[in-house]
Amino acid sequence: MNPDRSRPMPEPVSANVCLVYATLGRAEVLSRTYDAVARQTLAPSSIIVSTPTAADAGRLADAPGVTLLLGPAGSAHQRNRALRNLPEGTEFIVFFDDDFVPHPRWIEEAVAVFRSRPEVGAVTGNVLVDGIKGPGLSVDEAMALVEAPVPGDIDWVEEPYSPYGCNMAFRVDMVGDLVFDERLVLYGWLEDRDFGAALARRGAKLVKAGRALGVHMGVKRGRVSGVKLGYSQIVNPVYLNRKGTMRVHQVVDHIFRNMASNLAKSASPEPYIDRLGRLQGNVVGMFDVLRGRLTPEKAARL
Repeated sequence: MNPDRSRPMPEPVSANVCLVYATLGRAEVLSRTYDAVARQTLAPSSIIVSTPTAADAGRLADAPGVTLLLGPAGSAHQRNRALRNLPEGTEFIVFFDDDFVPHPRWIEEAVAVFRSRPEVGAVTGNVLVDGIKGPGLSVDEAMALVEAPVPGDIDWVEEPYSPYGCNMAFRVDMVGDLVFDERLVLYGWLEDRDFGAALARRGAKLVKAGRALGVHMGVKRGRVSGVKLGYSQIVNPVYLNRKGTMRVHQVVDHIFRNMASNLAKSASPEPYIDRLGRLQGNVVGMFDVLRGRLTPEKAARL
């Protein structure tokens, strides 16, 4: 593996890191992507799998050193269960999606940023390929991409940068009593942006680290229906604006891009995206917003 030789590798770091998976319906995928954890140059001190059933955890349900937390589904609910049950002394919490494959140095590079910049409260990694924008990637494809030489200079830190839920880390003492908004139900559309913005309001810096590499497979199995997601695409950003965690221009841009994409592609949709369902959810969401009904939890009932 030859990620980047533009500067010497950083000195080895140590830290008390808790790695969290909030997973549902992807036991086989998680069982394989978890192999990347064993290759980390800085191993997590503890691992939590937060899921509705033990079956959702696959082979991690009985893996040594893994704590299984069972409870209601929904990314915000599942992430909050982990926050409430962090082992004593945890310095940093890392959230990986079950379909994210990290470079072996991901955790070490994120911790190195935290160590060198005490004002940083959140680190998001550098996603080399994001399968969510296409049909998705297999585990083998993602592993090969992570193991390939990385072109160009990746010795950079971008700021500000909102946390991206598939691979993000937080400084626990800055998080404090902050929790993910459980009104953002199911897949929790924009819950990562909301959490990051709330953290930034407490004075924390949010950054993206070029050297914390990884690949997001974008597995389609286990995702919410098009109607539910389409509703969240409209209502959630407006709701976050009312909370003060998303600016007006961001809301407008987010809604316009999603509605335009769903409308333009609904006549000939991609086989892996329910464009008509999303568009239907968009329309329902617009009517609710126009009537002043900001109820993101309604997505679960559609």
